Amino acid sequence: MKKLILALAVSGLYAINTTSAFATGLVAIPATGFSESAYTLCNTTGNFGSSVSTTPTTTANNTCTVFPANEAISPVAGYTLIASVSRSAVIGGVTIGTVSDRVWRNAAQNSCIFGARFTAASADWDAGTAGTQYFEVNDIARGGFGNLSVNAGYFMQAASASPVYRIGRTFTSVQHRAHVYNGSAGDKLLPGANYLSLPIIGGALTLAINGETSSVWPASTTAAKQSAAINANWIDFTLESVYLENYDLSSSLVSPMVYVEAACDSSNVNSWAKSGAIRLRQTGQEGEGLVEISIDGFAPPGAVLP
Repeated sequence: MKKLILALAVSGLYAINTTSAFATGLVAIPATGFSESAYTLCNTTGNFGSSVSTTPTTTANNTCTVFPANEAISPVAGYTLIASVSRSAVIGGVTIGTVSDRVWRNAAQNSCIFGARFTAASADWDAGTAGTQYFEVNDIARGGFGNLSVNAGYFMQAASASPVYRIGRTFTSVQHRAHVYNGSAGDKLLPGANYLSLPIIGGALTLAINGETSSVWPASTTAAKQSAAINANWIDFTLESVYLENYDLSSSLVSPMVYVEAACDSSNVNSWAKSGAIRLRQTGQEGEGLVEISIDGFAPPGAVLP
């Protein structure tokens, strides 16, 4: 897998910009997807957040990972920050968190890096359900990349953040569940029956979330619910960020900063914001409802959404 990722990075339009060392660095996400999936794997520890994930370092568990000094600095040399906006994530009139939306540009190479990071708020988004329902972000999707050559990756600055588990050239976020999410340590490490680390290619181009809507444990699903269509206009990052987990009271308050590198021009970045360019998805990992929040976001100039 590491050799494949490196080969893809070398062949990408902006591979010369990435600071790859072994598996680190932004990786190419082809417009045609991968051989058997729209997704590629990044961090394979922690069963997609159902168990304890291993933090990437410069020497291990670091596929798709970059290590800038901090989130204000470009993950790739030669880029300058040209935009930084905080956007509210709102559902039913309740602000469940904020998204830091950033753009860095390399004017000499007509390329940009689009960054996003979610920070969860202490907010009950579903007053109609007993208890406090904290919105859990399992995927961040970003649109506007058409048939552009794209590199993508992530940076974990916050110690409590989850890694990015996979990145896909797709609009669809695919549910992943453990065998029993609140069971033994072994149950949490096992995937539910028929759940796939790499969803198969299939389904509708415009399906936001694919997964079971009911909660039956041990978890089980079907191939149709583990598919995602290749959609070159979108990049989807699977991760986990929530103010407080309802079942074990753990917290991953701040998501990683996720990056998409693609061509751009020297026009005014303020004209690049598009309605619905960023999507936050709760995919029901522990039985929550399947919910999408659509917010504004920067996209490459001339991008067409959705």
